[in-house]
Amino acid sequence: MEKVPMTRAGATALESELKHLKSVERPAIIKAIAEAREHGDLSENAEYHSAREKQSFIEGRIKELEGIISLADVIDPAKLSGSIKFGATVTVVDEDTDAEKTWQIVGEYEADIEKGLLNIKSPIARALIGKEEGDSVEVRTPGGEKSYEVLKISYV
Repeated sequence: MEKVPMTRAGATALESELKHLKSVERPAIIKAIAEAREHGDLSENAEYHSAREKQSFIEGRIKELEGIISLADVIDPAKLSGSIKFGATVTVVDEDTDAEKTWQIVGEYEADIEKGLLNIKSPIARALIGKEEGDSVEVRTPGGEKSYEVLKISYV
């Protein structure tokens, strides 16, 4: 299996979600299933079927998280420098609108564009990799061609 690059923050978030599912959600759903069973006939018991469905989702998510964490290759961006690579926090300016944006390039399982965490596999991140401050980048996005200038690169 291929290693999954991830920042320490991303790995910690996944580990805490896994811990929450195992220590809070799993026992709660087991209790809910037991209570629903006490209501009698399971074939017509909506609470029981709902609880079993939720249990299935929780168990699937636990397996998924365990798989991702087992393949995680935790990278500390603070130990890196130079051109843009995984973990870099990049400030760019849109050459058409002069709007500045700052993103950190992270692994796909921790990416959240609303929080400024850009998936390493996204078109923008792939275009930025290897660039230096002052470089201009052309990116083909689903919304059309975009041109960015790299203003700042930092590794925190």
